[in-house]
Amino acid sequence: MNTFLVILIILAAIATVVMLVRGIITFLQTTEAELNSTEPGPSKSSLKQNKMMMGRVMFQALAILFAALLLLLHSGK
Repeated sequence: MNTFLVILIILAAIATVVMLVRGIITFLQTTEAELNSTEPGPSKSSLKQNKMMMGRVMFQALAILFAALLLLLHSGK
């Protein structure tokens, strides 16, 4: 069980890094026209950046949950 949780923590950490890099790439691809747009509401780039951020937060939360489970199971011994 411990090995399984460690693997899940590693996978969640890798997914967090992937989402972080994708979010940074999306942020760097934002054009000046999008920033100066007078259209109401967020731009497509802003929506995609927000989606990447929420995915990163979700994977971080999973990694923390798995780590807490691992510590909880390990402390019972």
